[in-house]
Amino acid sequence: MNCATSRVILPQPPAELKCLSENLASVIRAKIRLKGSIPFSHYMELALYEPGLGYYSAGLQKFGAGGDFVTAPQLGDVFARCLAKQVEQIGNELGRYEIIEAGAGSGVLAADLLKALQDNSAADNHAPTRYRILERSAHLRQVQRETLQRSVPQWMDRISWLDQPPATGWQGVFIANEVLDALVVERFCCHHEGIMQLHVADGADGFGWHQAPCPQAMQEQVQAVLAGLDSPPADGYQSEINTSLPAWLQTVTASLQKGAALFIDYGYPRHQYYRPEHHNGTLICHYRHRAHDDPFMWPGLTDISASVDFTALAEAADRCGLAVSGYTSQAMFLLGCGLEEVIDSFQLLSAKDRVLKNIEVRKLTSPDEMGERFQVMALSRGLSENLSEGFAEFTLADLRYRL
Repeated sequence: MNCATSRVILPQPPAELKCLSENLASVIRAKIRLKGSIPFSHYMELALYEPGLGYYSAGLQKFGAGGDFVTAPQLGDVFARCLAKQVEQIGNELGRYEIIEAGAGSGVLAADLLKALQDNSAADNHAPTRYRILERSAHLRQVQRETLQRSVPQWMDRISWLDQPPATGWQGVFIANEVLDALVVERFCCHHEGIMQLHVADGADGFGWHQAPCPQAMQEQVQAVLAGLDSPPADGYQSEINTSLPAWLQTVTASLQKGAALFIDYGYPRHQYYRPEHHNGTLICHYRHRAHDDPFMWPGLTDISASVDFTALAEAADRCGLAVSGYTSQAMFLLGCGLEEVIDSFQLLSAKDRVLKNIEVRKLTSPDEMGERFQVMALSRGLSENLSEGFAEFTLADLRYRL
């Protein structure tokens, strides 16, 4: 069963990038010719991570004004200066600790966070013994290295990169800012006769949706999620589910013996994620700062992501032996991490710089910007009872009851 796909109108890429996208499309078509149609998760993996051609593998500029989207750290250092307060709380209990950041983007968060931690370490706080970055993209590793070398050269002997999570035990803080939304997801469609898996097929008009029988394991996962909702989705309801999240979380936190994992991303608790108004799911694509919902436009040149089901993250944490020590909105988290003190420091800046910093704060905290759309969750292991039951930085609006 095929599903119609509406096309959006986007700016044409330059010839060399169009060629790159067409080469990736040829790779995807070959996979489809071999199998008939492929699950959307397979398509998303190829579109984002195919070596040399995928969005995160082809060496294209992705972040900032010249890329496709802007993340919180790229707005300025306010986000990192606040985050440093939460890291310090954990570090002060641990004594010696390290930081592992997953998917560090351009490296600007690492640079600004290390600056803030170094500045604060004089006040009887502890700076990390080392900073490791878990990054699968060779291009982004080079970008990160250049950013860090330029911004914090004194830290370079304590910074390293990982191909995979460490196998040996460590203690400290694991940070994942806008990482979960880039994990591949499955898409499904609800019908009165059952759950259908959404595949990607190739036709005369290019790639398009195709409904296929849902594998038993995925069907059970979807049904378990939907069974907990107040009312069942209507016929034709489409959405996403990250079937690999529990295994992924186990992989990245298995060696964390003592410390916390901080996740910052856009998403919802489950009862909001699968609301009736989200009848087409939460899939969102970014191309040259234009948001749209067509993942088949310019594969390899377009970012593809889905909102995070934070209830699913909490459930996965429970299976991994991690405690949910905090869950709140980004705005409330930043305020809990001393945002007002950071704002007070703006008085030392020029009038022009104060205006720019206030704009940055508004974007980070405003409900119509990142303030409510982005959520923060802290998972902990092996910390004192006071910390494992709840981090102080989350107490302004403890939203764990919504999960």
